[in-house]
Amino acid sequence: MDFQESIKLSDIFRPFECVIVGDDSAFANGINEIHRVREGDITFVDHEKYYKKALSSDASFIIIDQKVDQNFGKTLIVCENPFDVYEQIVKTLRPFISVANTENQIIDPSAIIEPNVQIGANVSIGKNCYIQSNVYIASYTIIGDNVIIQSNSSIGTDAFYFKKKAEIYQKWTSGGSVIIEDNVDIGAGCTINKGVSSETIIGKGTKIDCQVHVGHGVIIGENCLLAAQVGIAGKSRLGDNVVLYGQVGVAQNIQIGENTVVLAKSGVSKNLDANKVYFGYPAVEAKEKYRELATLRQMTRDKMKKATE
Repeated sequence: MDFQESIKLSDIFRPFECVIVGDDSAFANGINEIHRVREGDITFVDHEKYYKKALSSDASFIIIDQKVDQNFGKTLIVCENPFDVYEQIVKTLRPFISVANTENQIIDPSAIIEPNVQIGANVSIGKNCYIQSNVYIASYTIIGDNVIIQSNSSIGTDAFYFKKKAEIYQKWTSGGSVIIEDNVDIGAGCTINKGVSSETIIGKGTKIDCQVHVGHGVIIGENCLLAAQVGIAGKSRLGDNVVLYGQVGVAQNIQIGENTVVLAKSGVSKNLDANKVYFGYPAVEAKEKYRELATLRQMTRDKMKKATE
């Protein structure tokens, strides 16, 4: 999540009980989860297991629950509950905006917006778009040119992302957004979550069938095809020209290489290489799966034949 303008560190953390180890006059540009941080960003870590990952990331400022000997040149903000501080910063700098608030919308005059479309604040819709009835478009969504969104789809819904605390699940505030690039088609009844702190991106020319779910922070490349009832969990990435046939499920944090095809009803539980065809659960190369199925069929036939002899 980028700030509208850079903010001095001491100003950001003044409301909190914390100790800044480093230059408190430095300016932060944004706040992000660890997998999407850039130089100038704030992130947080509250478990020793992930200290090294956070401290060696591109983030410049780390909210952390204790001082460490090696800070990798980062400015540390030491506090008792880093997650709570992170949450409050996001809520303060990107407060909740009801979809009834239509401030700062930029909608090209050539776009066709049918009745009962709900469009939030700070939304941009480009040239020659066609948004069908009963579509929901949340605040901070950016839609390019020549985009079609069919009825009853929801763009920019909250991330399904919770932190386990004691005996409850605490909801993460979704401070991210959705970017839909040019020439994208989105079918009816689809749901595209915004990122927790960054963007969910649908690349140019990608075509999405009806009843597809795209999780928070997912990045889909250009000219991809997603058939009906595909589900892609948060933070996964698809390369260009990927094809997912109907009811394919993709687990979180998965990387799928360019030009890859995943056949219907497959489950993707690990990274997939580019330029291959996959099938099954867990998904493996289709030719390997077909050999496996042929072997099983032959074994069954041999067993039945032997039983009748």
